[in-house]
Amino acid sequence: FPMAATDPQVLALAAQITESREQDIPLLLLKLKGILSSPSLGCEESKKIKQDLYSYGLTQYCLLVLKRDHSLLCGAWATAAQLAEILSHCCVGLEVKEDPEEFYKEFLPSAIDSLLVLGKRLQARFIRAIKDKEKQDFLHWFQIVTDAICWLFGGHIQLAACVLQNDRFLQLLITDDVETAIIMMSMLHNILRINSSVLLQVEEDILHSVLDELVYKLSSTTNPAVGSAATKLLLLVAKFCKQLVQLFTARYKGLKGLLSKQWTGKGFDRELNQLLDLLYLEQYNGKGGMQRQHQAACIIQAAWRGFQTRKRLKKLPQAVITLQRSFRAKREQELQHLTKQKEDEALKLQMQLQRQRAMRLFHERQLALLEVVHASQVNKYMEEMEEKSALTIQRFWRGYRARRIFHQQKQSLKEYKAAVIIQRAACKFLEKQRRRRPLSPWKEPRGLTDEQRLALQQKVDDYIKLHPASQMSEEMSKELHMKAQAKLAQFLLRSRLDQRAAQRREALLAQVNTDVELLMNAPGLAETTEKDLGAFMSRSIPVATKARQTHNTMLKYTRWPWWKKLGDEFMEDDVIPDDAINTELETLFIGGRK
Repeated sequence: FPMAATDPQVLALAAQITESREQDIPLLLLKLKGILSSPSLGCEESKKIKQDLYSYGLTQYCLLVLKRDHSLLCGAWATAAQLAEILSHCCVGLEVKEDPEEFYKEFLPSAIDSLLVLGKRLQARFIRAIKDKEKQDFLHWFQIVTDAICWLFGGHIQLAACVLQNDRFLQLLITDDVETAIIMMSMLHNILRINSSVLLQVEEDILHSVLDELVYKLSSTTNPAVGSAATKLLLLVAKFCKQLVQLFTARYKGLKGLLSKQWTGKGFDRELNQLLDLLYLEQYNGKGGMQRQHQAACIIQAAWRGFQTRKRLKKLPQAVITLQRSFRAKREQELQHLTKQKEDEALKLQMQLQRQRAMRLFHERQLALLEVVHASQVNKYMEEMEEKSALTIQRFWRGYRARRIFHQQKQSLKEYKAAVIIQRAACKFLEKQRRRRPLSPWKEPRGLTDEQRLALQQKVDDYIKLHPASQMSEEMSKELHMKAQAKLAQFLLRSRLDQRAAQRREALLAQVNTDVELLMNAPGLAETTEKDLGAFMSRSIPVATKARQTHNTMLKYTRWPWWKKLGDEFMEDDVIPDDAINTELETLFIGGRK
């Protein structure tokens, strides 16, 4: 606490606040209104009391209370409005000597923000209120808060820009309610009256938003009070900020007609005529430049339109052809769609008729059978019919599933066969290329140098020394030759005997197969004829028959088309595949000695 003499009322109030509960502090802070409005205070004494209040933290207490939920305060919105008024009176005329930067850059902007938040909440409550008494109360408290804000930035001019740059000020201004809108425009009028150049200090977006809202109020309402307030504001802006008159004429081109047609004769013609004079004067001054710009724009537009027209004329034939083609394609597609739709409908109707006819025939057949079948056999008959029906359904389902699987695998099978055919053709082509490729001419190896020859000879001599060859006499070599000749003769004799035995086995197998086939195809004894008997007594008839069949098969193979021989590209031309000949050739009897 400061050591200088302090007002006893301030000391007593600070002591009470220190010792009181938190919910009782707002009511205690209301006593500051009586301290500040005491008639016995002079100018110096008032400044001293405000410094003491700030030094003891009572002013900060007011700001903290305003930041709380106002509906929970004792006295609710009335207490909050009175505290806002007390806070503004405490801050105006206050000269802070210790740490003034915190007061001017942090405390005052925070106070402005808190007051605007309180005003926004009071405005919302006023709009939602139904009873007249409630609306009057909320409007009165809203007026107190806005007066406190005006008093605050009236004592600190730098806060005018802070108020305009706050988002909540624009939210308060943008409203369709007449009473609060007039109050907010009055606050804006006070801001411009206190600091006429403040609109040039704020950002361009904020300036445009404020001016857009004022022009919108002129165009959207017919209330004379709102129109008068908006017109006076625009006139004040135009008088104080000459640079913004150009913005009016450029951004709001229908503003002059709106003002003259809609708001003439509504009780504020003097201000309205002054604003119109300023707008027409600005338009007259910039008329020459505007005319030149207009002429230049007309020339540019004419040149551009000519270029576009010539470009379109060049592309017109192609565009017509494209349009006709697309129209015909679309019409053909629509006709196909209609035809397909009619076919589907006809098919659906035909299927329905067939189904109805089948059901009718089925019921008629069942009734006829029930008349014929004995009563004791009806259950058995019905079970048989159910089993047959189940089998029919299963058969159709298996067929449908097999067809679906086949269609799913059809593409992969095609790709596989195509890959096989391509690989086979490529292999055949490469084989033909290999056969036709001429042998490369003989190239004599490069001769060895003397040094390489000497080194190689040295290696050969060293190997011979390490691995000497065994010596064999002439008698031993002749004896070895005779043994080899004897073993070769034995091998040739044995191979000839084995070959004859294999031929004999093949002949016996062929004879057995022929006999088995004749016996299998032989008719019964009652149907036997002399011709059949001759087939069993003579071997020449079945042999001739098989030979004829084999000959016909070979002729049929030679007459096949080319596409049936795709699998035999790599076979010799004079070779016929074994599977093309009847495999029953092995059953022919091959004669031979037993």
